[in-house]
Amino acid sequence: MPAERLKFYQTGSFAVGNRLLDPARRSTQADVNRANSLTRGHRACQGCGEALGARIVLDAAMRATGGQLVVVNATGCLEVFSTPYPETSWRVPWLHSLFGNAPSVASGVAMALRARGRTDIRVVGQGGDGGTVDIGFGSLSGMFERDDDVLFVCYDNQAYMNTGVQRSGATPPGARTATTQAVGPQPGNAFGQGKSAPLIAMAHEIPYVATASVADLRDLEAKVFRAMEFRGARYLHVLVPCPLGWGSGTAETIRLGRLAVETGLFPVFEAERGEVVAVSPIRRRVPVEEYLRPQRRYAHLFDPVLRTDVIERLQAMADRNIRRFGLEGA
Repeated sequence: MPAERLKFYQTGSFAVGNRLLDPARRSTQADVNRANSLTRGHRACQGCGEALGARIVLDAAMRATGGQLVVVNATGCLEVFSTPYPETSWRVPWLHSLFGNAPSVASGVAMALRARGRTDIRVVGQGGDGGTVDIGFGSLSGMFERDDDVLFVCYDNQAYMNTGVQRSGATPPGARTATTQAVGPQPGNAFGQGKSAPLIAMAHEIPYVATASVADLRDLEAKVFRAMEFRGARYLHVLVPCPLGWGSGTAETIRLGRLAVETGLFPVFEAERGEVVAVSPIRRRVPVEEYLRPQRRYAHLFDPVLRTDVIERLQAMADRNIRRFGLEGA
């Protein structure tokens, strides 16, 4: 389903009411017959961006494939809160792998289906940033190199949230975690470390790479539909704020996901075969401070001393993203 430009009926608002749209153009989440791939009964924290992201992604994937879907899940928050033995909240064929081998297991499932001639059944692998950007990165790169017919989704909450909020390769500079404490002059996580999994995926020149925020339902759904139009390796990197690890209010998840995009700290784009083909331009650009202040993981940047040096470096990162991806204006 291609992304569509919709008329915004509410003056001064970015909202659009589904009731004003033809049913065929409404989001998957507005459909009373949606798959509810991740259903009630799970143990996610209130306001969990990952639970919301997984439901949106897999419901869209189920709709795109007519329900012909197998899901492979790495160890992590998503697995732990959704499948406490002997219960499960999944309503899709679902396999739990180790922390670091979900891409390999998903590749194996795809190859087994191909060997049986079942090209109608598609495969989605998924995990958090720890299982994707760090521990599972080698098997993910192998999946990309082989061009295996798998859509792998990273739900990025920017740390190892399930085991005590330790730093991951996706933790942003300046953020406090259990392993990057803001002690003395140390501003939290160091600048110049970590990695961009979407850019590395692009370097493999796989058919499709995209980023998305859980705050933009229609964009996220559209990218899942677009990914399912391709065969071969595909990668979707979704920002999913974590109230526990970020130290934010449980009602702030969508707002923070939107602010991360509007500051430029999290660029939203699509790429095909290593080339950026579309971006989501910023409609209302905001300074990074507006995004940082509501999160306790950045509290040390404001109290007891205002760390303008760190904030300015984060602002420079956001500005660079805006220039690099051409995100200004729309």
